[in-house]
Amino acid sequence: MVKRVAVLSDIHGVLPALEAVLAEPDVVRADLIVLTGDIACGPQPSAVLDLLTGLGDRVAWIRGNADRELVEYRRGLRDSIPDPIGPSAARDLREDQVDLLAGLPTSLTLPVEGLGTVLFCHATPRDDEEVLLVDSPLGHWARAFADVGPEVATVVCGHTHMPFTRLAAGRLVVNPGSVGMPYGRPGAHWALLGPDVRLRRTLLDVPSATARIAAASSFEQAAEWADHCLNARCTEKQAFEILRRPTGSSGP
Repeated sequence: MVKRVAVLSDIHGVLPALEAVLAEPDVVRADLIVLTGDIACGPQPSAVLDLLTGLGDRVAWIRGNADRELVEYRRGLRDSIPDPIGPSAARDLREDQVDLLAGLPTSLTLPVEGLGTVLFCHATPRDDEEVLLVDSPLGHWARAFADVGPEVATVVCGHTHMPFTRLAAGRLVVNPGSVGMPYGRPGAHWALLGPDVRLRRTLLDVPSATARIAAASSFEQAAEWADHCLNARCTEKQAFEILRRPTGSSGP
């Protein structure tokens, strides 16, 4: 039984945001940090992975769709990535980092104090790109959870970059939001589990973070990318409109 779990999702290769969250006292004291995918696809992918691997067994990893796309691109299994920053991120990874992402699981199940058996995944338990929002119909949730065992009381997912909690198909659903690419309001969003659920936000010095990213990244549009993402210039309304499209993705 794990007492406290810090959940970090959708870091998207943003080192200043990750550093700020990892410095939070509740994250420092957590028994485990769970990453629910889309870790590296962003302006500083290699540095983000190095920081996280340096934490050793304190971190449990889950692969997201953007992580999968980086691996496929590097290994010649695809010739494009939906997110414009993707090819740059893929090229920046060392081969050992590509191997790391390739070997990550798509889900993880753990007992967490106060929450019972918790299933962690990226988008949904059955699909790393499936879009489920806070207002998605119950039938959609029931179908997404069709193969989830009855012992699972809580499902933690990311992918849509907007934090929420709700009951769906008899389970508590938690989305921590995005550390590096928030939609709707600025800040690095994350969650603390055990014995309850707390949605948290770490505020950043956005101009300083943007300057750091622009100086360190090989992506030519890194400054514009950081300004857009860290200031959450994708509003909640825009995010819902994009994600509700049949081809909606979690890119900016």
